[in-house]
Amino acid sequence: MNNHIRSLRAERGWSQAELADMLDVSRQSVNAIETGRYDPSLPLAFAIARLFGQPIESIFTPDPETP
Repeated sequence: MNNHIRSLRAERGWSQAELADMLDVSRQSVNAIETGRYDPSLPLAFAIARLFGQPIESIFTPDPETP
């Protein structure tokens, strides 16, 4: 799954650690999600979307090869 979390976070001037604190996850989890090494759980994806005030579909998009 692709995502735009890094750019959304940068627009707000938040560090990975600050975003992690707001989401109650580790900084390593934020890094893994941003780099595509980890797909967040559905509740975490919704929490991310709420935090950025955007629809979940505008933040997360499926990989092109995924049906």
